Amino acid sequence: MALKTLDRGRIGNLAAALEAEYGPAPGPAGNSTPVEIVRAPGTVSLIGDQTDYNEGIVLSAAVELETWIAFRQRRDGRVKVASRASREAGSFWIDDLAPAPEYRAAGRGTSRVPRPVRTWSDHIAATAWSLREAALPIRGFDGFVDSTIPAGSDFSPAAALELAVAVALLGGAIATAPALAALAQRAERDYLGLDCGIVDQYTSAAGRSGRVLMLDSRSLDARHLPLPFGIRLVVCDTGSGGEASRMAHEARRAECARAVALLAERIPGLCSMRDLDVAALRRHGAVLPETIARRVEHVISENGRAAETAAALEAGDLDELGRIFAESHASLRDRYEISTPALDLMVEVASAIPGVVAARMSGGRPGSCTVNLVLADAVPALEAAVSREYGRRTGLTGQVYPVAIVDGAGPINLAAG
Repeated sequence: MALKTLDRGRIGNLAAALEAEYGPAPGPAGNSTPVEIVRAPGTVSLIGDQTDYNEGIVLSAAVELETWIAFRQRRDGRVKVASRASREAGSFWIDDLAPAPEYRAAGRGTSRVPRPVRTWSDHIAATAWSLREAALPIRGFDGFVDSTIPAGSDFSPAAALELAVAVALLGGAIATAPALAALAQRAERDYLGLDCGIVDQYTSAAGRSGRVLMLDSRSLDARHLPLPFGIRLVVCDTGSGGEASRMAHEARRAECARAVALLAERIPGLCSMRDLDVAALRRHGAVLPETIARRVEHVISENGRAAETAAALEAGDLDELGRIFAESHASLRDRYEISTPALDLMVEVASAIPGVVAARMSGGRPGSCTVNLVLADAVPALEAAVSREYGRRTGLTGQVYPVAIVDGAGPINLAAG
């Protein structure tokens, strides 16, 4: 990635922080090790929520809230990391890393208790382990991490950190975006014990400036779609936290697994809800409890909306985008029951602003943000409404993030600056 003018100050600060943490690099007689910089973007889900673990279709975007790492390669297998956001540093030997046996042995979709993530650096250790297990040529480094991604946000900070670390560990080695995403997903699943999908990692790895990513979670086929001219992507954080949505998310995953198990008794070859359509649900849905049937209805309809959204983006059909987003939010609220009053109100406030083309809750993990497609001239009005109307009605402080869509993870070309 070429160096941008606005990045130069950050790079200087990162290099200074690296030197303050680990001391200056050895001089020429000591074979000086140059400072390198990598970055990886956070992500935003546009539509397709709660379908990735059902092998569905998801539309998402890599955004300019990013994680950066300044590092110097080491000549051994040790990784030492410090962060501007934490006083607690991390240090480990790559060859010593090992997950708890039950995580490595458990199969995909198996219910398991996650390994406690004690510090942010556990994600770094998990990524190093995953790359080592893939027999990739990695080396240790001394690194300093900085990020503009809000902690605990819906912008996928863990995925961004994992992708940045993977690029740093690989140095000059080449790995494709799908491979990087799969390695980061394995780090979370098999080292940390987190049963995650691949969409966040894939989007952070494969994002393209100004383009929305459409990902098939089963085949990992992907394509990039245009955002209509004059439209800004705006994320609104409700400030309500996401613990309730996190718990609901885990419950929904279990309900989806139960639905597949029940329907597989009637539908030979059924592997996931991706294999279902409305006609199949009508024929066999009587076997499902009413609540679980509603979950299945959401997943099936959301897959359809993802395809409709792709067509609307390519056609620049703003009215259709508004309709699809509204239907998606209503389905997440009523069928999947994963929305919250704060999210519903944020969508209501945004939808009342002229120039807000489309609004819906985003993600559901941890489930505190909405995603909005907004005419550029209407962004200030949306910011004012969130500050005034949403704050007055909830007593909460909402945050508005107009975000550019950026390229995926990679090194910063310092020579180009």
